[in-house]
Amino acid sequence: MLINLLTNKIKNTQIITTKGISILNLIKWSGKYLFWLILFNAVVAFLYYFKILNINIPWLPVSVIGTAVAFYVGFKNNNAYDRLWEARKIWGGIINESRTWGMMVDGYISNQFTEINKSDIEIHEIKKRLIHRHIAWVYTHRNQLLVPTEWERLSQTGDTQRSARYFYKNFGVGLLDDNITQDELRKFLPENEFERLINYANTATQIINEQSRDLRELRKHDLIDDFRHMELENVLRSFYTLQGQNERIKKFPLPRQYSAMSHYFVAIFILLLPFSMVPELANVAAWGIWLSVPLTALIGWVYIMMEVIGDYSENPFQGLMNDVPMMSICRTIEIDLREMLNETNLPPAIKSVNGVLN
Repeated sequence: MLINLLTNKIKNTQIITTKGISILNLIKWSGKYLFWLILFNAVVAFLYYFKILNINIPWLPVSVIGTAVAFYVGFKNNNAYDRLWEARKIWGGIINESRTWGMMVDGYISNQFTEINKSDIEIHEIKKRLIHRHIAWVYTHRNQLLVPTEWERLSQTGDTQRSARYFYKNFGVGLLDDNITQDELRKFLPENEFERLINYANTATQIINEQSRDLRELRKHDLIDDFRHMELENVLRSFYTLQGQNERIKKFPLPRQYSAMSHYFVAIFILLLPFSMVPELANVAAWGIWLSVPLTALIGWVYIMMEVIGDYSENPFQGLMNDVPMMSICRTIEIDLREMLNETNLPPAIKSVNGVLN
């Protein structure tokens, strides 16, 4: 039962954007674990109290195991946090490079090198095409990262999957009720491009390639020179680099030998703990047996929460409440780039809902 508890979803984690965690939210978040820990330790204490059990595991080996488990879970949490923070840094790079792309498209494409000048309207339409296509890439990349992998919770079975679907809908991506892939592609891509690009296995990759083909045509018609063509291509290459870095995190899990074994180690420690704590506290006073119930449950709760926090940080693109807020980032990029085109009918920035920013 304890091992299963470690792999289940956290309840009602709607606190990502709040400054602190209220006691009520903390109880909602981890109450299930506390309930089972108190119940388990109360049963053990009951068995000791009525002399049904008389096992006394020395405190030293249990404390050594607890120390080893703490180091192991800490190692896992450090690596899980590194994955989450790296994902956020990559999306920060996408923001910066997107602004660079908009600036260069706006500043580089002109009649400076042409023999037959194009009208201001034609130049604006070229810039709009390149910038809108990039916005389509941003949203497409986001949605491709949200496709569940086989080790993420939406792909599991039983209670794990049911819980994941509930939180996905009520405290994750489902808060926006969005169908961004097709909606945004239709909005920002010409119809002929949409019908062609949507059928590729990796649409985001092909959108960037379409940008490169467009730049080649612009160079052919002298709307950019060789230097500007090369600089714009370098920005496209940086998008491929950032996309590949996100795909590496998405498609390569935290090694299962580290992720899964920590569940068992924490469970072993929690199972052994009352058989050392109850006899130890029973020697202090008659009521020491019952004092062991909340104390042992508290120690077990700390270890479980350390494990759970790492477990929910290792996959930052699941569409759940602990993930990188990709939709908010995508909307920021859209607003910034469309303002470069002097567009005014802009969507609002994404706001947090129930303390969750998507």
